[in-house]
Parts: sequence; C-alpha cells; structure tokens
Amino acid sequence: MGETEVLVVGAGPVGLTAALELRRRGVGCRIVDRLTAPQPHARAVGVLPRTFEVWDAMGLVRDALDAAVPLYGQLVFVDGRPGPRIELQLPPDVPYGFAALPQDVTEQLLTRHLEAYGGRVERGTELLGLDQDGDGVRARIAAPGGTETVRARYVVGCDGAHSRTRRELGIAFEGDAFPEEYMLADVEVDWDLPPGYAVRSLHHDAAGEVDDLLVCVPLPGRGRYRMSMRVPGELASAPPEDEEGAHGLEAGRAPEPAHIQAVLDRLSPREVTARRLRWSSVFRISHRLAEHYGAGRVFLAGDAAHIHPPTGAQGMNTGIQDAYNLAWKLALAVQGAAADGLLGSYDAERRPVGAEVVDRTVLHARQGGARADVLREAQLLVSYAGSPVVAPPSGGGPGPLPGDRAPDCHGLTGDIAAYPVRLFDLLRSPHHTLLLYAGEDVAAEELRACATAARSAARGRVNVFAVLAPGAFGEGLGVPRVHDRDAAFRRAYGAVAPEAFVIRPDGHLSARFPSPAPAALAAHLHASLRAA
Repeated sequence: MGETEVLVVGAGPVGLTAALELRRRGVGCRIVDRLTAPQPHARAVGVLPRTFEVWDAMGLVRDALDAAVPLYGQLVFVDGRPGPRIELQLPPDVPYGFAALPQDVTEQLLTRHLEAYGGRVERGTELLGLDQDGDGVRARIAAPGGTETVRARYVVGCDGAHSRTRRELGIAFEGDAFPEEYMLADVEVDWDLPPGYAVRSLHHDAAGEVDDLLVCVPLPGRGRYRMSMRVPGELASAPPEDEEGAHGLEAGRAPEPAHIQAVLDRLSPREVTARRLRWSSVFRISHRLAEHYGAGRVFLAGDAAHIHPPTGAQGMNTGIQDAYNLAWKLALAVQGAAADGLLGSYDAERRPVGAEVVDRTVLHARQGGARADVLREAQLLVSYAGSPVVAPPSGGGPGPLPGDRAPDCHGLTGDIAAYPVRLFDLLRSPHHTLLLYAGEDVAAEELRACATAARSAARGRVNVFAVLAPGAFGEGLGVPRVHDRDAAFRRAYGAVAPEAFVIRPDGHLSARFPSPAPAALAAHLHASLRAA
C-alpha cells in the first residue's frame, strides 16, 4: 500500500493548483490523471485579474503574463449591426487586467512550477474507488503498472464534471442541462477588428429570441481566436441518457472547416475566411452544484463541485480559487497546526461562491451574454464574510471588511532600499500576515506586544510588518517596517492609526482591529491555527 499525505485526483488547472500549493508548503502529495497525456486544446481561455493575483503569490505570474494576450473588452453585433462596445476597465489600484491564455499553456506553466517543487503528474492513472475512516482515506487506483491502493490523509477530487470522487462520496449534483449543443474551434481569421477584443454576434428570431450565436475570444498568435457557436443539424445528437454526462466536450464529432465557415458567413461582422483549424469539438452545457464540497477527509474542487455556462470565463478561474482556498488549510491540517473547524470553512466559504457563479452565468447565458459589474466578473468582489474563521466587522474605517480580498497598493518604502514596493510583495508568503498601521504618535510598546502575541499564537506561522503613516518613524517596534509616504495604504484600507489587519495566506482579510489588543489578535489567529 502506497502512502501520501494528500492525493489529488485530476491534473487540470485546478488539480495542478492544489498540488503546487501543497508542495510549495512542504506537504507531500501525489497527483494522478486518467489521461495518458495532456490535452493540447484551447478549452478554457479566459484568465481573470484575481487569478493573476493568485499566480503572483504562487510565483508564476511572470511566466503567465509573458504567454497571455490582453483582453480589453468585447465588440457586440446584433442582427448584423454594431451593438454596444464593452470595455473591461478596472480601477487603477488593481494590478492586473483581463487576459486570454489557452488552457493547455496554463497547464504547462503549472506543471513546470509543480516539477520545480519536486512534484509530478502520474498519467494514465484513474481513481477506482475510495473509503475513509477517522485517520485517512484508502483510494484504489488503476495505474499503467496495475492496480494500487493508496493510503492518504486527505483526498482532493479535481476530476471534472463527471467526477468519480464525487460519485464515490454519494454527493448530489443537482441542476439541469441546456438543450442546445455548441461547437468550439481554434482558428485564424484576417479582419480589421481591433486586437484584444472578444467578438459576440447574435441573431434574433421573429419572437426576439436568440436563434444564432458566434463568440470569438482572441488567443496568442496572429488572428487566432477560440470560436464557439451552435451546432448545425447534421452534427446534432440526442443528449446522453446520464444527465450528468450532458456537459463538456463530446468525442467522435469534430466540426470541419466548412461548418465553421458557414457560421462566419452568417454572423461574422466582416467577410472573412477561417484558416488553420487547429482543433474543434462539439460540447454541451449544464449547470449543477454539489450539495457539499466534500465529506470527511475528501474534498471537491473545480468542475467536480460546480459546472455552468462558460460566460465570463468564470469556470476555470473559480476552480483555481477553490484549490487556492483549500490548499493552505490542508497544509496546516497535515502539519498539525490547523484549528478545529478550519477545514470545514472550505465548504462554508467556497460553496456560496460556486452557487453565485452558477446563478449568474445561467442568467447571462439566457440573456445572450449580458455582463455583470466588471469587478464581480474579475472575481475581485468575492468575500468570505460570515465564515467561521473570519472575524465580524469591528467598526473600523472605510475600506475592505473582514472576508474581503486584501487590495494591493503601491509606493511603500523601506528605511534602506531606495525603491518602492507593493503591498503584495509583503504578502507573498505561505503564512498569515499581520499589518500594524501606526501614526506619528505610535505607541511602540503596545504594538510590539501585539506582534509578540501574534507570533506566539501562530507558533511562527505569521509574518508581521509595521506600516507607518506619513510622518511616523516607528522606532522600537521590533518588526520590519515600511513607510506609507503617499498614504496609498491608508486610502486602500481606510486605515486609522493604530489599527491591525490580519491577512490570510490566500490574500483575504480575516480581521481588522482598531486600537488592537494582544489578546484579541491571539484569539482570532486561534480560529485558524491550533493553540500550542
């Protein structure tokens, strides 16, 4: 019987994120995938600003930025006429924009970083079954060398819409399927439309319903787009008898260039000829949500937990954030440092996010692709307020509330280095971060006591920094310090000195304490971290 601390089932972007984050935190894990080789296809292509922030913390954002192309907005055409032009404009304090990156390239980047931490994907290896007890999970897997039983402390099922992990747990996956079938095609076109914009072209019938659709998302390469459109009659088929199977790519029916060209002839805003068809497929769409995101020591993430229309590129990005939320909690549990209830907070935090994404994308799909607030589309408004490991609001100033994403800010400077740093530079750590905001009348002894209490409560699993308001010097604090010379931190966080901000390893604010007290900080950290 093989043993590992965590078994990750599925090596798409979600499973690779989970495995990479576990390995980055020193946790032993195995990641298996039933496919013998990665799929070289541009399936999920949209990368949202919040995902870039996650990749920044994980250490792979530079590679992703180099490989991606910017996505500035969307050009809409309705019944042959230009419609509204949607601009994906974000506030200047958001460090990354929207982009497009083929899923196969995303998987290559994640795999390369996983291998740098000593991990590898075991391909051609499929989960057959599992059972669990109070100490771990026994997973039966079929590998190229034969059948094996793996004993793991935890299992993470990232094995897609048809998840064997979910079925083994007996977790309901309620929802429905859309009746339409669609085609995907990775092609090149020459037209004079501005680069960096997706194209959505709609046609309505006499009753005002959308009866024809073309969506083109730009990809790296000259004139390259991932196009989606409805399936013509000669490629149509009856839905599978298993309703859960009515989602995703279908084997055996690959659209040909003529099928793609026929749609372009009807709906393209310019006369154009498709060329260099790299890949095509037929797919169906369902919308379903797992009743629970796990049971016992087994968890679900990504499409194993939620499926929905691809509107707004929410699927892969939501799954990556599932894995990012779960991995730091699993790492603490494996290391014996997780407080009771920390792992339970995964379902409490992420399932409501999945439910909102499913509802929103279904609504947008039925409305022909209407978009929500750009910050919500960017997944920058996800909040874990109300989580059992997030403090209630404490009456501080404006700015983010506990549970919200911790925003970045620029222009922080040190005492020695002449160049400014971003706040995210201080947060790039696998641990919690405590920020102590101090003004000109800083009470060094009180803040030093807060830092000592936090470090003791977290048993070293917290980084502490003093953020000094303009005019403050912060002598005698006993912690690293940065100067908020331009008041960028004060504006971003609504900070009122003295105030403490606790930021989790996944970049969400878990508490803010005006006039912080050491005992309150320690008690809050013990909600996530086991007391000594």
